[in-house]
Amino acid sequence: MTEPTSSSIAGDRLQLMDTFVRIVEAGSLSAAAAQLQSTQPTVSRRLQLLERSLGVRLLQRSTHAMRLTVDGERCFARAKELLASWAAFEADLRGAQQEPEGTLRVAMPHAFGQDRFVAPLADFLRAHPRVSVEWLLRDDVRDFIAAGIDCAVQVGEPADPSVVAVRLSEVPRIVVGAPRLLAGAPPPQDAQELAALPWLALQTFYRHEIALRHRASGRLARITLQPRMSTDSLYALRSAALQGLGVCAGSAWLLEDDIAQGRLLHLAPQWEAAPLPVYIVYPQARYYPSRLLRFVAAMRAAVPGLTGAEDGEGGAALQA
Repeated sequence: MTEPTSSSIAGDRLQLMDTFVRIVEAGSLSAAAAQLQSTQPTVSRRLQLLERSLGVRLLQRSTHAMRLTVDGERCFARAKELLASWAAFEADLRGAQQEPEGTLRVAMPHAFGQDRFVAPLADFLRAHPRVSVEWLLRDDVRDFIAAGIDCAVQVGEPADPSVVAVRLSEVPRIVVGAPRLLAGAPPPQDAQELAALPWLALQTFYRHEIALRHRASGRLARITLQPRMSTDSLYALRSAALQGLGVCAGSAWLLEDDIAQGRLLHLAPQWEAAPLPVYIVYPQARYYPSRLLRFVAAMRAAVPGLTGAEDGEGGAALQA
C-alpha cells in the first residue's frame, strides 16, 4: 500500500480527528468503527496516521483497556472544538439551515415509536427529503454518545444533568378495566372502591402502590396493590386489561379507542394518576445540525396533540 504523504495526511486531518474523537467517546476502536460504518482496521489506521502527523502518542492501549495520554487529553479537547467550529462553518456556507440533510438517529419509547409518533415522523421526512432517520425503539437511553444517538423522546423527568431537555407535553393516565371484570356490578366511582379489584402494574411507573388524585378537589388517595400481573410494556398492560385480568392505570391516548368501543370501562373517572411529562432530550453541544433542530421543532408542534394533554403546548429548552 502506498505510504501517505504529509500533504495527504494534512488534507484528511479533519477526518482523522473525527475518528479519534469517536474512539474516545465510544470507548473502543470496534465501537467507533460501528458508529462510523467502517472497519476496526481502518479506524486503527486513521488513529496511527493522526499520531504520526502530530508526532505524539494519543492513546495507550492494552489487551483489556485504553486510556488517553496527556497529549491525547489535550488533543481530544481541542479536536472537539475544531470539529464543532468546522461543522458550523460548513453549515453556514452550504446553507444547511435552509435545507437539512444527513441521517438522524432517534430513540423512541416502544409504545410511542410503534404507533403514535410515526405520523409526525412521516410528515418530517416528507418536508425534508434529504434527511433519513434511524428510528430506534428504546425506552431508556443512558449514554447518547456511546449509543450514537442524536436525540431521544422519553417519558418521565430526565435524570441526566448533561443533556438538553425540551418538554413537549404530558401523558394523562386513567384507570380502566374490562366489563367482564365487574361481573355486572356498577362501575366504581370512588378511588377507594378500586382497592377491592384485582390490579395490573406497569413496573416502569408503579408496582405496589398507586396514587390517584380527584380532578375537582385535588384530594389524594393511595391504593396498595398486590398485582396479579406486572409488566414493563404499555401494550402488554392494555392486552391484559382487555382480557379481564385486572384494572390498570394507563395512558389515556392508548386506551381511548377501547373505551369508545366498550371494550374497556373508564373506572372512577373523576380520579386519575399523575400525568407523565414527555421530553425530547439530546446531548449538549456548541453546534447542532439543522436536521436535529428541525426535528425538535417538528416534535414540539406535533406531540401535544398526540398524548391527550389538555394544555396542547410544549415547553422551552432547559438543562435537565
